[in-house]
Amino acid sequence: MPDQTVSGYGLGLRKQHYGDFLDHAVPVDFVEVISENFMIDGGRPRDILRRVRERHPVALHGVSMSIGSADGLDRAYLDRLRALVDEIEPLFVSDHLSWSRFAGFSSHDLLPLPYTDEVLDLVCANIATAQDVLGRPMLIENPSSYVAFDGSTMTEWQFLDAMCKRSGCGLLLDINNIFVSATNHGFDPLAYIDGVPVDRVRQVHLAGHSRGQNLLIDTHDQPVPPTVWALYDHALDRLGPVATMIERDDAIPPLADLLGELDHARSIGAARNRRAA
Repeated sequence: MPDQTVSGYGLGLRKQHYGDFLDHAVPVDFVEVISENFMIDGGRPRDILRRVRERHPVALHGVSMSIGSADGLDRAYLDRLRALVDEIEPLFVSDHLSWSRFAGFSSHDLLPLPYTDEVLDLVCANIATAQDVLGRPMLIENPSSYVAFDGSTMTEWQFLDAMCKRSGCGLLLDINNIFVSATNHGFDPLAYIDGVPVDRVRQVHLAGHSRGQNLLIDTHDQPVPPTVWALYDHALDRLGPVATMIERDDAIPPLADLLGELDHARSIGAARNRRAA
């Protein structure tokens, strides 16, 4: 299992804030970067990451491993990721419970999976391959979804539990994704939180979403809404101290705005600690 010693508060490192992180002391416990943006050795992005790493621990978060691909994982991709892991020595390496690639074609999107025993076998085999190449356990993130499969034989949280037990991986629990999927599919987000194997959760994502015509969309272009904050508060009662991160990928605001959101997460965590005491 990934180490659970990290329990601080971090931000996603985006290019709009490179200067802030390089030129000033930013009050965060860690940063997270999109792995694929830094997997080519050399050039400005890798140099910036090296310099930021001198100041802050770094988590690597991938979006294209395609852990649910039926034809296995791309070994060249894993080798490039391993090289980045060896250099950066990250807190965590994570990716999504989804698929995006088959037979050399990439959808450039995180596509959903049916939750069946057959798919569980496939996902666990791919996680085992990734963990062997990377030389460490991974964190797998619960997805946001907009369609569900009639053939699923278990809930998403039951699938996550079985996946963790079999593969030895940890969980990156995205609270916004839970709320988005629960709203889209009509299940109880509290039941999801209560069903997740909390001993496997090493990191939490907090983000905002947008409302489409009929669905919520996981856009990461809005502040964390009250509904997601409330679900995070409930989750902390089960999780205890955990690495928490604000995720923003579009309509990037000034760094001070994101730090304000991070302070709100800290206040919720402090209140949880007082309740526990």
